[in-house]
Amino acid sequence: MVVGRDNFPAVLSQTLHKTPIPLFANHAARASGVRVQQAVAVTPLEMAGAARHCLIQVSDVSAAVHRERLVRAQALELRSQTFSDGLTGIANRRHFDLTMEKEQRRAKRSSSALTMLMIDIEFFKAYNDHYGHQQGDATLIKVAGALAAALKRPQDLIARYGGDEFVVITPDMDSASGARVADSLRQRIAQLAIPHAAAQGTQGAQRVTVTVSIGVATQAPHDPVDMAALIGAADRALYTAKRRGRKQVAVENP
Repeated sequence: MVVGRDNFPAVLSQTLHKTPIPLFANHAARASGVRVQQAVAVTPLEMAGAARHCLIQVSDVSAAVHRERLVRAQALELRSQTFSDGLTGIANRRHFDLTMEKEQRRAKRSSSALTMLMIDIEFFKAYNDHYGHQQGDATLIKVAGALAAALKRPQDLIARYGGDEFVVITPDMDSASGARVADSLRQRIAQLAIPHAAAQGTQGAQRVTVTVSIGVATQAPHDPVDMAALIGAADRALYTAKRRGRKQVAVENP
């Protein structure tokens, strides 16, 4: 360790020098080679008629480092809770709103397409009435997990929009590609084959399962719209799919 020529005190960076001196909390730590976290300060001393000296102070900051790590972990956990749906674990409505605003601004700057998918579970109120809310919650978790796993691109976001509705944001994707993604999600939920005896259309021994309808809307690269218009178009497309017989995908432009 060297003190500058100007005789200014120096403090070693905790980031670069966490444990510069072999100091150990106990014999077990010494045996395992785990040093205490250290803060090292070097202060020059002027002594008349003597060689140049300096005072080196070493402090054990292990407890402070532990507290800092704990606070950081708690902050990350709080952030996760703030932006995650408490039931399904995917993004919540607040996360969706913030991401949607960010992606719309980016799409306008870069003149790129932005596609949104609105997804609704068919006859979910009847499902809850028939099977109970506990089973309904379990089905929401399964559907959310299947939808999230089916999305292949890291920039795509799926969120729980409310109740039995989900929404997907797919940046840099045109309407045709968005419709193909939507249909793959529709098929993925059908493949779960979750029984839905209370769905309308159940006849005799026919086995009816949980299905979804999906509405698709796209903000064109050179025709940006506001967030409300894009959400409204996706919502209209969703109800178009329902009017056409459900279990399908419909597309509508903002």
